[in-house]
Amino acid sequence: MHSNLIAGTWTESIETIENVNPSDVDDIQGHYALADLGQTQTAVSAACEAFAGWSRSPLQQRFDILDSIGTEILSRKEELGDLLAREEGKTLPEAIGEAGRAGQIFKFFAGEVLRQKGDRLDSVRPGVEIDVTREPLGVIGIITPWNFPIAIPAWKIAPALAYGNCVVFKPAMQTPGCAWALADIIHRNGIPAGVFNLVMGRGDEVGDAILNDSRVTAVSFTGSVSTGARVASVCAARGAKFQLEMGGKNPMVVMNDAEMTTAINCVVNGAYYSTGQRCTASSRIIVESGIHEEFVDKLAVTLANLSVGDARDKTTQIGPVIDQRQLDQNLRYLDIGKEEGANLVVGGEILQRPTNGYYLSPALFVGTNNNMRINREEIFGPIASVIRVADLDEAIAVANDTNFGLASGICTQSLASSARFRRESEAGMVMVNLPTAGVDYHVPFGGTKASSYGAREQGSYAAEFYTKVKTTYVLPG
Repeated sequence: MHSNLIAGTWTESIETIENVNPSDVDDIQGHYALADLGQTQTAVSAACEAFAGWSRSPLQQRFDILDSIGTEILSRKEELGDLLAREEGKTLPEAIGEAGRAGQIFKFFAGEVLRQKGDRLDSVRPGVEIDVTREPLGVIGIITPWNFPIAIPAWKIAPALAYGNCVVFKPAMQTPGCAWALADIIHRNGIPAGVFNLVMGRGDEVGDAILNDSRVTAVSFTGSVSTGARVASVCAARGAKFQLEMGGKNPMVVMNDAEMTTAINCVVNGAYYSTGQRCTASSRIIVESGIHEEFVDKLAVTLANLSVGDARDKTTQIGPVIDQRQLDQNLRYLDIGKEEGANLVVGGEILQRPTNGYYLSPALFVGTNNNMRINREEIFGPIASVIRVADLDEAIAVANDTNFGLASGICTQSLASSARFRRESEAGMVMVNLPTAGVDYHVPFGGTKASSYGAREQGSYAAEFYTKVKTTYVLPG
């Protein structure tokens, strides 16, 4: 059994959960302990006790530990990628890439330990000096989703530790394997007891215990809009700092002058890779009327020829859906789209493969408008819709007509069109001739509207959430 890490000790539980391979539901990767309320509270206590020492620890110690964690992750990225593909269903190349990114994130934030920033100012009062510095917050509750089970935890845990905070980490129930492997690496690379704690368990027990504990100074959450709203409500009520990354209904605009191969590649990658299970997926494809028919025909052919299968098969391009619940939701949205009058031109079929998995062929709706539910609500599967528009004015209006604002993209060869779209798009991240999914680890990640709340994640901007500013006045004696 894979145990929880509490106060530097691997701690067993009475209840466990099976880690099921979505490519083959008969393949059980392992059994993982489920923490309860008491164990979660013990983890918070351990983090509180460890905070004083860790927040004042020598910078070299923090750098060495984070850098060592990153080195081990990178050296084991193929092994970790195989685990990720097996438990989440992401294709092996994508999974190995995600594991490598987690290692790079830890190495980046090892560097951030040494790249301290502050200000020394003169006061308006003669002889008085002012220092503006950043300090850690305390205990950070980190709650992560299943779709990026090692990268998202890495980009929350690494900055939290780098800036001197202690962590209580609750991963998603569907992907405990990567969380446990990451915790094991962190533990074995010299993190002091209590500084980092892993508590696997249910959201209504472990998650609620983290949210409601007054000793948890801040919560960083990635997940659904509904759960994010609850995180915000609970944290605001008790004055805790919180950071939310939630859903997306991201547009990819394809203009008449777009290079066709580039546009097809951007849409296939952005909308369908990772089985469409990305908050940055471009599920609304907004196509200018002059190339609409040609684009739809070529995209449909490309989708029909994608290889759907076992995530660890080297020929697979699209892996399975994460579980039965998500597959059922995808099927409901396929029915909703048809009921709304959309035309399903390709895909949307449950597929039989040599192993018993959650396989769904990539689906494409055409003849849709932006008022349809399939274009308003996040589906989180290999399903996208084409919306036909007359020109750039309409394309921008449709792209921005959403409750979300995480990512957006445009395919065009016009500098004027791309410049206007970059300026007017109401998204936190804008791509030109690139897929909406796929961002670097050293730059800020986040969106607007219902997609995000609070400071940006990743890069040096992470300091805005994981630290607080202190202003000190000194009159030299």
